Amino acid sequence: MKRNIVIAAVTAAALIGGGTATALATTGDDEGSARQAATTQMSDDDARDDRDDDTARGASADVTASEAIASALRHTSGTAVSAELDDEDDSDKVVWKVDVLAGDNTWHSVSVDPSNGKVLGAQTDDEDDTAQVRAALKGSSVTAGEAAKAAAGKGVVTSVDLDEDGKAKSWEAETRTSGSAEQDWKVDLESGKVTADHSDDRDDRDDRDDRDDDQD
Repeated sequence: MKRNIVIAAVTAAALIGGGTATALATTGDDEGSARQAATTQMSDDDARDDRDDDTARGASADVTASEAIASALRHTSGTAVSAELDDEDDSDKVVWKVDVLAGDNTWHSVSVDPSNGKVLGAQTDDEDDTAQVRAALKGSSVTAGEAAKAAAGKGVVTSVDLDEDGKAKSWEAETRTSGSAEQDWKVDLESGKVTADHSDDRDDRDDRDDRDDDQD
């Protein structure tokens, strides 16, 4: 009985108010679209904030990636496999984190102060890809430090890492310039030649296409 009364009331309202019921339904759709657009905008704003933070970190580092790697290797001998300007664990302090593979196949994560190049500490890490890294570096003539120096001509290097996946093994470097988004580069392990890495550009386009499909 109550359901019939409600239906009758809605019908009467639609007859009296013309397109009111339809307008309400349309308004609901608009609100849903607005919420979705707002969510997308927030995601884009968050991404821009992250890029701005990373850009500021790179600009504020007095010690370059290659200098941080050299400092880490003076502290812990071995082969530098990666270096990244990142937040220190459990704090907001930014440090260089340099991963070093020692001669006895132990991994060491060395923290380097980006303001003066001093080693802040080191710890042993457990990694299971030692053989893969050794194989990727076999016959290479360009070190992580040299790759960082080569990529520095493109901007402020905020990370350098070994890309041992696939056939075309290389160093991967990320650079940032003031007011610009990040850019990824590949540095050849033998020649040191720097080329743009467009794989992330394709990923970004795919992400944008996915968001457009969701909005549709």
